[in-house]
Parts: sequence; C-alpha cells; structure tokens
Amino acid sequence: MTRIYAPAKLNLFLHVGEKRSDGFHELESLVTFTEAADILSIEPAEKLSLNITGPFAGMLGVSPENLVLRAARALGSTRGAMLTLEKNLPVAAGIGGGSADGAAALRGLNVHWGLGLSESDLAQIGAGIGSDIPACVWSRTLWMSGRGEVLTRLAPLPPLPLVLVNPRMPVKTRQVFSGLNTRTGMGAMDIPSRGLSSIWDLVDYLRDASNDLEASACTLAPVIDDVLEAIAHEPGCVLAQMSGSGATCFGIFQDGPWVSGAAERLAADHPEWWVRETRIAAPDFGVPRPD
Repeated sequence: MTRIYAPAKLNLFLHVGEKRSDGFHELESLVTFTEAADILSIEPAEKLSLNITGPFAGMLGVSPENLVLRAARALGSTRGAMLTLEKNLPVAAGIGGGSADGAAALRGLNVHWGLGLSESDLAQIGAGIGSDIPACVWSRTLWMSGRGEVLTRLAPLPPLPLVLVNPRMPVKTRQVFSGLNTRTGMGAMDIPSRGLSSIWDLVDYLRDASNDLEASACTLAPVIDDVLEAIAHEPGCVLAQMSGSGATCFGIFQDGPWVSGAAERLAADHPEWWVRETRIAAPDFGVPRPD
C-alpha cells in the first residue's frame, strides 16, 4: 500500500485583480503547506474505486466529479487501484483540501502505476482539473500568480508553529468572489528575493499584505471575524489571517508552547469550531511513501 499526505494549503496573503476574459481573476499569493492533511491510500485492484473515511467524509460524495477520481482519469491510464481518502480537513474551507486530494492522487498514482511523469508534468495535468492543483502537486512554499497556475518555487519556510481554526461553516468560493468589490493589493508585494528564514522575516515581509477576499467572506459568514479576533488575542500570536476564500483562519505563533496553549483554549472555548495545532510542512512531506 502507498500512502500520500495531502497537506492543507495556506495563502499567507492573497491579492485579487480584475476579472480576465476567461472569467478568472488575476491573483498574487504567497502559499505554503502544513502538516495538517488528508491522507490518500492506494492499493492494487483491477478496477478504479474510491472510499472516503475520516471526520469530514460525510460532506463528500463518491461521484465521478470527485477531484481524486478526476485526477486519476486525467492520467490517462486504464489500470485500476483501490483508493481510500481519509478526509481530515474541512470541506469548502479555503485551504485547498479538494485540490490537495486531487494532487495527492496524481502524485501517488504516478508512482503506483509506474508512469514516470515529472512534477512539472503532473502540475500541467492538474491545471486542467483545477486552479489550485498545480500548487498542491508541488506542496511547498510558492509564489502564485495568474489564476493560480503560474508558480515560482521559493526557499522553504521554517517549520513555524500554527493553529488552524474553521468555524465548521462551508463558504463557497464562487459566492465570495461574487461579493468582491475592492481589489487593492495587486502589485503591492514583490517576490521574496531571499529566504524568509525566521518568523520575524516572515512577519516583516507580510506587514503590508492582506487577503482581499476577507471582507466578502465575512459578509457571507460573519463568524470569520470572531475566529480572527479569537486567534489574534491569544498570547504569542504574531499573525492572524484568513486563508483563501475562507472560512479557515490561521495564526502563526512565536513557538510551540504558545501555540499549544492557544489550540487548547480555542477548542475549549469554542467546541463547535474545528481547531488544529500544526506547523509548516517540510518540502518532502507530500512525497508518496510505502506503508
């Protein structure tokens, strides 16, 4: 059996430009990935099948449009495999969960079926399935532009301690973009010219950055404001931000003890929220591994 981690994607900032002729908006974002992840397992089988388990399995259906199955079909192989997706990440949450699952299927089945495709090949295939899938194929710190498919690899971020919080309220990306009425951040950030090797390097770099989708997402789900405020008021938090189109928010903390205490308090004070202590993942975290 082969196991592949499908890590949550974080937009450390997200600036949104005008809508293009193809209907997509121009984007700029610094993205990274965490050790909070779904897990895809692959076993030999004559036919292709998918089973979904885990705490958020009930929010997904095993349909032909599931991104895992779409990714498998996009590889063009008629071979079979028994796929099991452990769905640990909330759905429609702004952390690229579905795209990460699709990317994990591309990476894992490439190895399982011995296709010999490069990461660049897989990212190109993934771009035809979804805007976030190429970034999730790489699953490392990236500068993202275009509609999300133009990627520049950056030096890895250190394994900074994080807390992820989702109020268990799905937010539809299309609705968030529909409510977007200001686009102020495009061009305000330069691609980092050197590695952001410490938490203070990162905080200083992000000082003037924002998530242009936050206001629209908060209009649809006002609880996001409550989540951001709760994270920001935790001792040791140096940055609180919404990721993607929401509703997941993250806090970066000075060190492990601060983040552990924050996660415990947030979970205790808000048992209805999904709260996870995690950290930024190493670049090889999403590499398929035999189990």
